[in-house]
Amino acid sequence: MPDEQRLEEQLLSQGAGRMISEQLDKLETVDVDVQTNLFKMIQGQVDGVSLSGQGLELQDIRVEEITLQTDNIAVNPLSALFGQIELNQPVNATVRIVLKEEDINRALSSESILSQIPTYELNVDGEIVSLKLQEIQIQLPSDQQIGFTGIVLLKQKGDAHTVGFTAMIRSRTSTEPIILESFNCNPGEGICLDTVAALIKKVKELVNLPFFEYQKTSVSIKRLVVQKGSLKVLAEAHVKQIPSYGQ
Repeated sequence: MPDEQRLEEQLLSQGAGRMISEQLDKLETVDVDVQTNLFKMIQGQVDGVSLSGQGLELQDIRVEEITLQTDNIAVNPLSALFGQIELNQPVNATVRIVLKEEDINRALSSESILSQIPTYELNVDGEIVSLKLQEIQIQLPSDQQIGFTGIVLLKQKGDAHTVGFTAMIRSRTSTEPIILESFNCNPGEGICLDTVAALIKKVKELVNLPFFEYQKTSVSIKRLVVQKGSLKVLAEAHVKQIPSYGQ
């Protein structure tokens, strides 16, 4: 592809950039590059879209850095001419994001984010124990280490009580699985060992899921790099519809 963009690429990239800027709550910088030509655009075909940005706020989540590259896209040609990308077919993309510890915790303090975390049911010796996060914060004290501080609501046999806890894990690498380094309950509170074993089993199931769904997008995390104060995520996404973050 030549160094200079074609006129249609420039117009479509500028229009897509404006559309993204209008949808996001906050935005420091964004650069959108739509790879196509006039003939393909009229047919509703785009070779790919790349996006890079800093300081993007998606709903209540601030993303320090993001880079994204899609494969071929089938779009609504009339909308594309006006710089609005409407998908006619799902599209695949690779995404790299950087999240800061303080931004993650700010999001986790938001009721809109916390309410999206489901209630989990654990099978403890044939009895169902439900677990719901009430509060959660993370710490990224060093490379590969993730700390958690939170409060969970446990319900079993009609009884409900809250438990405060702290935990430290070492993130998965290419040669080692996730390792639980410590788990402690607040003094005077506690969880029976059978429930802890069932909880560890549930966490293992969740981290081994092939993908998760978010706003009609299937996301598969390929690599997680934990550094002091920040989290880098490399993922693949199957996008069925471009999200409207500003709504």
